Amino acid sequence: MMRRLRLAACLAGMLALAQPAVAQCRQALALGLDVSGSVDTREYRLQLDGLAAALIDPRVSRALLSMPAAPVRLAVYEWSGPGYQRLLLDWTEIADRATLTRIAAGLAATARRPAPPGTGLGAAMRHGARLLADQPDCWRRTLDISGDGRHNQGPHPRAVKAELLPQGITLNALVIGADAPRGDDRRQADIGALSSYFRAWVILGQGAFVETALGFEGYGEAMARKLLRELELPVLSALAAQ
Repeated sequence: MMRRLRLAACLAGMLALAQPAVAQCRQALALGLDVSGSVDTREYRLQLDGLAAALIDPRVSRALLSMPAAPVRLAVYEWSGPGYQRLLLDWTEIADRATLTRIAAGLAATARRPAPPGTGLGAAMRHGARLLADQPDCWRRTLDISGDGRHNQGPHPRAVKAELLPQGITLNALVIGADAPRGDDRRQADIGALSSYFRAWVILGQGAFVETALGFEGYGEAMARKLLRELELPVLSALAAQ
């Protein structure tokens, strides 16, 4: 991967020399975090702290900063019932490590607010798509939905997925398994079934995928894996399209 990132950085430098000095955005990345009733206070903290740790992971930060001439823009929101979406980070251009450190510190300091207990997955998908619509100049627009359960309120994800297909966005998922001890076989079966649900009704777009965390304890590492996978391909594919 490091070899590909170095190649991408060289290509970015060539692109910057070949074109006028106009600000570009290689990827708009919106992250939606599940804070429904199935997520307790401890799990909420693990989720936000895990995202903060993933963003400053050296591998992820290198990937985020690999093309200074065309940076990534990041937004983060949390969601629960159909009417609850709270913006934690408005669109921010990732220009340097100091920006990543500031974002991580802000997430780590974020306190939980009361939210409806329902799981409005379809509404969360719509909200993320609306955020991405504000970034039409980015070469690629990616929505990430983290979740530990199926939809139970509001528009069904399958209907929302059909609505979003013409918009040209990519929607990936991070599926979180149960932390409670249930035996490894049972936990694997549960997360396999939930992953199949997200694969069928949630993810969309070219190269869309489902990443998994066995429980909230593994959320940070799963998020890092997902970000690395998302950030790698757009660097080369977007440059090839220029």
